[in-house]
Amino acid sequence: MSTASTHDADGGLFAAVDIGASSGRVILGRISPDGGPARATLDVVHRFPNAVVQSDGGLHWDFDALFAQVLTGLAAAGKAAAERGGTITSIGIDTWAVDYGLVNKAGELTAQPYSYRDERSRAAVAVVHGKLDPARLYATTGLQFLQFNTLYQLATDPDLDGLQALLIPDLIAFLLTGVRRTEATNASTTGLFDAVAGEWASELFGPLGLPRDLFPPLIQPGESLGTLLPGIAERTGLSQDTKVVAVGSHDTASAVAAVPAEQENFAYISSGTWSLVGLELPHPVLTEASRAANFTNERGVDGTTRYLRNVGGLWLLSECQRTWAEGGYRPAIGELLDAAAALPPGGPLINPDDPAFIAPDNMPDRIRATVRNTGTVLPDDPAAIVRCILDSLAAGYARTIDDAERLAGVSADVVHIVGGGSQNALLCQLTAQATGKSVIAGPVEATALGNVLVQARAAGVATGGLAELRRIVGAGTHLSRYEPLPVKAPAN
Repeated sequence: MSTASTHDADGGLFAAVDIGASSGRVILGRISPDGGPARATLDVVHRFPNAVVQSDGGLHWDFDALFAQVLTGLAAAGKAAAERGGTITSIGIDTWAVDYGLVNKAGELTAQPYSYRDERSRAAVAVVHGKLDPARLYATTGLQFLQFNTLYQLATDPDLDGLQALLIPDLIAFLLTGVRRTEATNASTTGLFDAVAGEWASELFGPLGLPRDLFPPLIQPGESLGTLLPGIAERTGLSQDTKVVAVGSHDTASAVAAVPAEQENFAYISSGTWSLVGLELPHPVLTEASRAANFTNERGVDGTTRYLRNVGGLWLLSECQRTWAEGGYRPAIGELLDAAAALPPGGPLINPDDPAFIAPDNMPDRIRATVRNTGTVLPDDPAAIVRCILDSLAAGYARTIDDAERLAGVSADVVHIVGGGSQNALLCQLTAQATGKSVIAGPVEATALGNVLVQARAAGVATGGLAELRRIVGAGTHLSRYEPLPVKAPAN
């Protein structure tokens, strides 16, 4: 999307810091009617890589470098706004979930944050479950079991006295403003959040030996965190009065807020490094059947529940590409997808959620080994491996949507795919085939749009509930539609 260059002051300009597990970007967003229905327009003013690094015996994020990139991006956003004759109204931050940094009383980060891909929390699962029954945990938090959930990571930190845990977007916001808060949608991914009350589940902290003030107080999307510290304003060239506004700081919460749904009952797939697949509900589903199916209940914008399950994502494909590139094979992604689309259906499948695929390193060999363990052979052919990945993701999406509908007692009329995967026409068509439902693909930058829309509403530029915000997305986005194709009858 490209931001219009005239009348920017009419709609206000908003900086969205949007960081995923493999890359980040700072985006200048604008909401303006331009003489008609309100539309959202975006300009990416700064892109930067993000990757885990091996240090101190584990996988960490290079947070210092990440924050430096954020400041560079905010400076670029300020310059871009000035070129349009405007200024930045506010800043919103979203990132991936579960990871955190530990900050001491002086406000210093004690170490570079661990990545959820580190194996340290695997052994902590049994320790945590020995203190709190998993059924009790789920009945309170409604959180899907994943070995890297925040509470399992915290169980590996030996001494938390005098420290506070700040989730990654909250840590960035703290360094910008000096204000410590935990945004609610991301808090709901920690395993320490009460899914019904919408507050910290304080009764869980004691049994786990966690300080009750380990996390800062909660803040809701749309509430102001504060304004920029003087040093930050000087480094970025932004006004010290620039607000930092809480958005759906879990990137999936922002992405779902920007799903351009026209009907109440829809399924969504936020497709990127991971795939987040589920339904938007008015309340959590905390049944034992839901726990057995490993569904999560995470907080959405406006107090909604994102009822979903993590499914493996395009990490599988990007890691294969990285491995092939290291061996000197660097085909364009379009070439790979065309070759995969030419292969017949019915090939081997993997479980994209298998923990064996979480860590990096030679993904093609691991996929082929997994297939071999089922008694099937997957050729050492990039097209066949890509088709296996996409067929497996589509099958996982269909299975997850079926389960969500059954457990929630809701039938989805359509499937919306947002994020990077919405550009993958083969994945979208395979998903339509697997689910038997219409698939609407787009927007690609759903997370940034959701971020900007919540900021705009906080500034009074956009109004109304999620339905109104979604209409703004639909008005300014090209969407692609995929229908299930008729299944050919076998030849006699």
